[in-house]
Parts: sequence; structure tokens; C-alpha cells
Amino acid sequence: MVDPITVSVITHRFEAIVEEMGEAMLRTAYSQILNSSRDFSTAIADQQSRLVAQAEHVPIHVGSIPWAVQSVSDFFAGDVHPGDVFLLNDPYHGGNHLPDLTAFVPIFAGDTLLFWSINRSHQSDIGGSTHGAYNPAATEIWQEGVRITPLKLYDAGKVRADVMKMVATNVRHAEDFLGDLRAMIGSARVGERRVHELLEEYGAETVIQSVEELFNSSEREARACISEWKDGTYYGECILDDDGQDFTDVHIRAKVVVHGDSFTVDLSDSHKQVHGFINSSYPNMMSAVYMALAYMIEPTTPKNSGTFRVVDVIAKQGTVVWAFPPAPVTLATNHCAQEIGEAIIKALAGACPERVIAGWGRRFRIAIKGIDPRTERQFIWHLFHARPGGGASPVGDGWETAGEGQAAGASKFGSIEVAETRFPLFFEKHEFRPDSFGDGEFRGGAGSVLTLRMEIEEPAIANTAGDGAVYPSYGALGGEDGKPHHYTLVSGDTTRVLKTKEVGIAVNPGDVFYIESAGGGGYGPAEKRSAHARELDLQNGFVMASDLPTGN
Repeated sequence: MVDPITVSVITHRFEAIVEEMGEAMLRTAYSQILNSSRDFSTAIADQQSRLVAQAEHVPIHVGSIPWAVQSVSDFFAGDVHPGDVFLLNDPYHGGNHLPDLTAFVPIFAGDTLLFWSINRSHQSDIGGSTHGAYNPAATEIWQEGVRITPLKLYDAGKVRADVMKMVATNVRHAEDFLGDLRAMIGSARVGERRVHELLEEYGAETVIQSVEELFNSSEREARACISEWKDGTYYGECILDDDGQDFTDVHIRAKVVVHGDSFTVDLSDSHKQVHGFINSSYPNMMSAVYMALAYMIEPTTPKNSGTFRVVDVIAKQGTVVWAFPPAPVTLATNHCAQEIGEAIIKALAGACPERVIAGWGRRFRIAIKGIDPRTERQFIWHLFHARPGGGASPVGDGWETAGEGQAAGASKFGSIEVAETRFPLFFEKHEFRPDSFGDGEFRGGAGSVLTLRMEIEEPAIANTAGDGAVYPSYGALGGEDGKPHHYTLVSGDTTRVLKTKEVGIAVNPGDVFYIESAGGGGYGPAEKRSAHARELDLQNGFVMASDLPTGN
């Protein structure tokens, strides 16, 4: 039996390791989607494919990692050696969606495999029918990009150059892709070195026993929290605008049964599988459920496989939350993952209102491919600016322009000046969107207003992928809904509203994107908001109306 102090030290060492892996990734990645917007996650798993530690990066990434590790372990059973590096991105083999490429480095003590060091990073492009990794027109997964089932890239320390070449050939901008891939592997190698140091310092047996106690203690903490919730059966529903093709008003329904110190989530009454790319694979669905759990329990409770023991999941294959292959699934890490999590949270408002958060803004991204006239090189730029607002909570207002709920503020927009330097863009305006949030005792976070001019000399092409132009961020427990997204493209004398799921949008020199992103939902009745808070909102420009409620 390991003493509690040693367990605590080793637990925090693992947390420090995954954070250091993230810092290494941030400083070495090539693509702005990684080195500015931080769309990556790092983790350590054990030899049983259990999640030991994760950094505070993108929540939806990490909950599915156990299925990915298990997939690699099963495929290469008996053929895993020190120095190996494995890749995977296939959603039906443990991934979230194809752009999220995952690198795995096994960690040995002697001849025994003990841990995996893992980096999961969203690629700027992953091949397929359209640039930028999202294809709203896809009706099957092969149209979304190259599928990488468990694959060995390094064999006992030696790169398999033919495999590396094959993968890079199937994506646009191979140079950037290879730079990002090497950064991912380097990040995972950092984790490998640090875990080796930990094993040398404490011994393998002590570390393994400490991990078991970490799982058990995390489970105890989660159960202690849930035991304070009111037992019962609760229902929550969230609705997506559409699938970009044939379906509108796509519902996600969660039946949540709280019983003692655990609960069950039943998603089987969700909308049938659709034609478009909002379908989810099973691992991504499970990750969304774990994400909701992580948002509801104590922030200090480690988020690992022990924590997740407290929830059971019931789902039906053939629904949008668990699609049959080869359904397209690329948008599912955003939508329907966010809606799965929010349906659960909405349901639990009756069980633990003091832990419920209001709805966050949904993702609405644009990917633009064109030629930079300054370099004559092709570029792909992903819109991470103009983030929507976060949802309010029982303890305060939502965060301004925090981004989508499935990322919880982890995916950031980078420097405007850097973006203008690297891409042919001019940010004429980038500021908070007044009156965009839901009112309440605590208001939602403000969305954004962006005016973006294209400084290109040849026509470019854009795709959109997202949701939330019809259904806004929901208000919680009497709070009001936020405003939905409203994106337009001004081209000469023509202005048109952009849909959330489009391909092949013509972008001409001098065109302007005018973007108003969604605000977060409010929490609690608006009449309970204090007069002082309302005065501050007015002074700071978050509201423009002159006939504001008085407050209390």
C-alpha cells in the first residue's frame, strides 16, 4: 500500500507531465490552428488503456482516448516495442473525427509496457474532397479525408519513410502537416522521458499502485459530489439547426437517472442517423458524456478513467449520437457533441441546480483556401476569431467570447497582428457584440463582431461548418437565451447570409466577411440581476439599450 502523500505527489507529477507536453506542442507546431488556437490535447494512459492524466486543453478530445489506445493495443498485440510511434485518426477505431490525428508513444519499464504518452491534434487539412478538413457535402466518411486505422510510423526508433510519405501525400500542404506531426511526436516523447524519470525515481510498482489509488480516489470524489444530487429521473433536450443536407431540427434527448452516488444517461431517444456530418461515432459520444460529467463535478477532482466510473451510458446505434459506419462525422466533435453534453446538463438542472451552467455559443467556423499575393503560395486559413460567448453559471456571468461549450474556452483565437502577417487578411473590426447574451441574474458572455477584409488578388474559396444560426445558447433556470449567430459575406454590391454548412463559397478580392457571433445563455431570472451589475454592463458597452431593467 502506497502512502497518501506519495500518491498525491505522483498524481501531480502526471499532471505536470501532460501540461509540459502541451507547452512543447504549442512552441513547435507549424499550423496556426495549433500554435495559436491550441486545438490539441495531451494525455497519459496506462497499459489497460485507462486515462491516467489529461492536460486542461480540449475536453472533447480526451474522453475517447481509452478507445483509441485499446484499438492500437489490439491491432499491434505483441508487436509494441520501445521507440515505436503509432498513429490513428479513424472515428470508428477510437478517434473523434478525421482531423484529430493522434500520436501514441509506448512507455516501457524493462520489457514491460506500462504507459502510453499521447498527443491528439487537429490538423489544418486531412485530405478528402474539400480543403480544411470539414466537408458539409459529405455523405460518407471517405469524402472527409484520409482514414488512418492503427498504424505504426516508427518501428523500434526507426521511421517508416514509406508510411510517412504515403500519409503526407494524402493531405494538402504536406510541409506544414509534417511539421505538425513531428511536433506531436516530440510532445509525446517529452511525456515518455518524464514518465521514465518518474519510474526511475519511485519504481514501477509504486507508480502503478499510485495510479490505481488515483483512479479509486477520483471515483470516490466524484461519487461524493453526486451523492448530494437529488435522486430522480430527469429529461433534457437540445436541437441542432440542421445537418446541412436533408434534415432540420435534429434533436438530442437525454434521460438521466440519478441514483445515490452515480447516474445513468440514456440517449436512445435521439434523432435517427442523418445524411450530413453531424453524426457521432461511439467514442466521440462517450467523450461528450464524460465532458458533461467533468463540467458538473468539483473542478479539483482529477478527470480520468476512475472519475468516469460513476456514469453508465445507454445509446442506440443508428441514431445521430452513435451512427453506423460509413456515416460522415467530422462536425460531431463540435455538434452533436456539444448538444449531447448540454442535454445532460439541462436534464440535471432538476437534480443539482447549483452546478448547472447555461448554454455556450456554438461553433461556426470558416475555412478559406486561396493564394497569398505576397508569397504566391497557397494558404488555408481557419477562422478561430470572433468567438461566441460562454454560458452563465450560478456564481457569475459567462466569459466573454470564450468559444464553444465543447472546448470550454480551451480553443483560442490568436494574435490579430500575427494572423495579418501570415495570411492576406485585414481585421477592420474585432470587438464584443453588445446585447448578444441572454439576460439573467447572471448574464451570458458577450459574442463578437468581426469585419474581415480579404486582401487577395485572385478568387479564393471558402467552406463553413457549424451550427447555432437558428437555435441560440439556452438560458438556465429562468435565464434568457442568447442571440444566435449571424454571418454575412459582402461581395461588391451583393450581401448574402452565410449558412452554417456550405461548400464552395466564392470569395473575391476585397470581399468582406461581417460576422456577429452568438452570446451565451443567462442563468436565473433577470429581475434578480443587481443594479450595479447592469450599470457596469452599460458602462463597458456590453449593452446598448437605454431602457434597461432596474434590477434589485
